[in-house]
Amino acid sequence: MNAKKMLGDIAGNRTEKVLTEVMIVGSAYAAQITPVHTSTLVNSMYRQLKPVAGGMTGRVGYTASYAAFVNAAEGSLKGTPRPDGSGNYWDPDGEPDFLRKGFERDGLNDIRETIKRGYKL
Repeated sequence: MNAKKMLGDIAGNRTEKVLTEVMIVGSAYAAQITPVHTSTLVNSMYRQLKPVAGGMTGRVGYTASYAAFVNAAEGSLKGTPRPDGSGNYWDPDGEPDFLRKGFERDGLNDIRETIKRGYKL
């Protein structure tokens, strides 16, 4: 009886909480390396958690129309001055592929710890 209750908790509430925490951790790391010129991009970040067949899925992204283009940019202009004199490209700490790097590079250890802590019995 207790095992059934515990499995239900793991499949439902606990997974929802762990996925939410993973999205928060990863998006915080991504925000640190998101290029900031006018703050529109970094302020357009969103998190979405929804049930799917057999589990839950989490999604982090940006609603700014140009977000995918900036994230996929090569970064070859990094450090060069902008033509309008408003600083340098990718300043202050922006990096190309910032969303993936926030989850898979910079935040990976913290995400693993979050998952271990969340599913600890």
